[in-house]
Amino acid sequence: MGSHIEIILIALVAIFLVLRLRSVLGRRTGNERPPTQDPFAPPAPTPEARRDNGNVVQLPRPNGEPLAPPRSAGQGRVAPEAAAGIEAIRKADRSFDPQGFVGGARAAFEMIVGAFAKGDLVSLRPLLDDATFASFETAVKDRQAQGRVLETSLIGFDSTELVRAELRGSVAHVTMRFVTEQINVTRGADGLVVDGNPNAVERVTDLWTFARDTRSDNPNWLLVGTDTEG
Repeated sequence: MGSHIEIILIALVAIFLVLRLRSVLGRRTGNERPPTQDPFAPPAPTPEARRDNGNVVQLPRPNGEPLAPPRSAGQGRVAPEAAAGIEAIRKADRSFDPQGFVGGARAAFEMIVGAFAKGDLVSLRPLLDDATFASFETAVKDRQAQGRVLETSLIGFDSTELVRAELRGSVAHVTMRFVTEQINVTRGADGLVVDGNPNAVERVTDLWTFARDTRSDNPNWLLVGTDTEG
């Protein structure tokens, strides 16, 4: 009799656990939407790259404490004048989501600014087209040849805006305006400052253009042009 009761108790416990798992994880029906893919996501990093995955080089405060992570200006906005271009891109690529693009572009901005400051060409390569990468590579190698070090701290975003969109043939081009506060300092081989002020915060306005061939199976966008306002 005792063994029968134990079997019944075990069965009840098993049923309880199954019900709990279903309530937490839900049921799979085969119709779930696949996870959204970040349009700016580079290839999966190697184990070595994962050891240092900071996107922005942080400068220390005078008391030695690190600066806080970059503050955000919300999700960013899409300029009304970009509507016609966005519609043209959406006709060629129904998956294009302008608001999602704005968030991905801001993350790409942080990664690229940080990688450029560190001279990390490996991280830059999958985020830039050939011509833009060649320009960045030249700047990095010239800096290294002079024994100089660039220190960049991205304090925060004042605004993030999609300002222009157009479809050229099958290639979509989207221009973002990033208004940020940064501290930029270049030091010589002796560690002394040769450009910039470690105690001065600059307000910088960048215009970055990203592109993607809508006929390509590769969903990632590449940085194809940079400019600065002001």
